Amino acid sequence: MNPRFGILTAPMQTTYAELQQVWREADAIPSIEHAWLFDHLMPIAGDPDGPIFEGWTLLSALAAQTERLRLGLLVTSNRFRPPAMLAKIATTVDIVSGGRLDFGLGVGSRPSHPLARREYDGHGLPYLETADAVGRFAEACTVIKKLWTEDKPFDFTGAHLQLTGAFGNPKPVQRPHPPFVIGGRARATLRVVAGHADVWNIPGGDLADVISRSAILDEYCAEIGRDPAEITRSIHLPVSYDQPGAVREAIAGAVAAGVGHVVLGLPAPYPAGVAAWVAEELIEKAG
Repeated sequence: MNPRFGILTAPMQTTYAELQQVWREADAIPSIEHAWLFDHLMPIAGDPDGPIFEGWTLLSALAAQTERLRLGLLVTSNRFRPPAMLAKIATTVDIVSGGRLDFGLGVGSRPSHPLARREYDGHGLPYLETADAVGRFAEACTVIKKLWTEDKPFDFTGAHLQLTGAFGNPKPVQRPHPPFVIGGRARATLRVVAGHADVWNIPGGDLADVISRSAILDEYCAEIGRDPAEITRSIHLPVSYDQPGAVREAIAGAVAAGVGHVVLGLPAPYPAGVAAWVAEELIEKAG
């Protein structure tokens, strides 16, 4: 099966008008099938005090201005928003888009990334250490799916989350629910991927690591009796406008390793006609 290609435009160090232009252009190019933002509250590259937009708000605006692209955040930090609130936000975007949301979710940034860690202090958000955060993440996946599928109010009592009279109305357009795109490479996260994901995204890196992590995911699927082929493998690959050949080589390697979903990260500032360039120089020539 041919891989599905998409783009990621990190909503930092750029303007709303520039992001609109790239997404509208990509929406008219069939070989670009999906488009992504990310979920940070302060820049993680470039000027640390530079501009950055909130991901879900911007995603809803871009969903209303596109017609074809599947879209999402790669990936939402489960640390930023209560899961039931996130389910409501994502439902709204799925409806605004006419059922085009791919629901990207992850544990959230690790403390080893100082430019990501400062987001929590800067916004008064508690930073949960990894073990606690992964446990909350697993419960969040369960709660969000229930909010999208249960037809009556329900209570939920977990080790981390407690909901009373929880109910989601309206439901997402996509039934039973939008696809879960779970990002991460840690073993604990991969166990959640095995249980909940339709797509597993790994944020680039060494191809040998991608292959070994995919094999671990296969093992975890086997443990719970799930066919690992049900989970599409996805990778984020950074794009160099000056070295398209190197990007094409990275695409070829990923596809050979079984990746069926490729997200091409476009750095700002965006060259004129960047979406057409991606289609012609990367997607078509990679095939």
